[in-house]
Amino acid sequence: MAAERKIIHIDCDCFYAAVEMRDDPSLRDVPLAIGGAAERRGVIATCNYPARRFGIRSAMSTRTALQRCPKLVLLPPDFPRYRDASKAIHAIFRDYTERIEPLSLDEAYLDVTGLAHCRGSATLMAQEIRARIAAEVGITASAGIAPNKLLAKIASDWRKPDGQFVITPGEVAGFMPPLPVGKLWGVGKATAGRLEEMGVRTCADLQAWPLERLVRHFGKMGASLHQQCRGIDARSVVSSRARKSLSVEQTYAEDLADLGACLAALPVLVDDFAARFARSGAASERAKPVVKIKFHDFSQTTVEGPGAPNLSTFAALLSQGWARGGKPVRLLGVGVRLGDAPPAPEQPDLWG
Repeated sequence: MAAERKIIHIDCDCFYAAVEMRDDPSLRDVPLAIGGAAERRGVIATCNYPARRFGIRSAMSTRTALQRCPKLVLLPPDFPRYRDASKAIHAIFRDYTERIEPLSLDEAYLDVTGLAHCRGSATLMAQEIRARIAAEVGITASAGIAPNKLLAKIASDWRKPDGQFVITPGEVAGFMPPLPVGKLWGVGKATAGRLEEMGVRTCADLQAWPLERLVRHFGKMGASLHQQCRGIDARSVVSSRARKSLSVEQTYAEDLADLGACLAALPVLVDDFAARFARSGAASERAKPVVKIKFHDFSQTTVEGPGAPNLSTFAALLSQGWARGGKPVRLLGVGVRLGDAPPAPEQPDLWG
């Protein structure tokens, strides 16, 4: 009989801000955010907990954040320092297991099934890992421990910051019913809103729907919801995965007024992409060019098509995409999807 899976999800608390506060303790008790400048239409990458009390959050425009908290300390990201901290954190992970699935610089799943560390206790391993991150890296992390990835990720958010939460196999049936459906994997604002319109707010509501009805309304996602609302997730911790896409994008300080202005801005963006594409080693793979356009009203579109990922191909795709909106543009992105298989219609775009 196979051993019951033991999955730990580790998520560092406000990672970029935590590194900044570690290196400058005077920032610990002031509202702090990491992001782009307001005058360049920057957005917040992360913020510390004093800033969150003002309603500031990741992906919020810097302009809005400063309106909510005029005394907000805003710092640009320092990725070399963040990568150094990330390397130290992942070195700690490897002392416990080789089955590690990184999600970002500061977040990963660890499969510790059947391992002998800490007398085989995933809870004790998580405690030890968090203590070592605090002692060796100087920041805090939260952890979730559960029999699968879905529940481990939900659990890691349960006692943030600097906490951990365990969902044992015997607790799953009682834990799931009151859980908001928005906590499930793949349920964003649009899907959550659609479910609420149908009277579904919690997993208990979702459990009352038969599989056939969920599939009729949501397709493949419906089958996933049927499993998830019961705490079922068979996904494995994947230690390495093939790169599926590569892209660069630019938000402009002033809107690009028309297609001509967009085409004039394209060569710099394509040069940036070409350099990154060459460094990636993916140039030998099949690549489908893609252009992303975000208009001044935040509506957006992506266009992909055949051809080499070069200036002329991207210009043709840009012209096609711009015609869909015909409005001033605040952001352009160019990139490629890698591999043979075309994306499914519901697949998120390569910029996430």
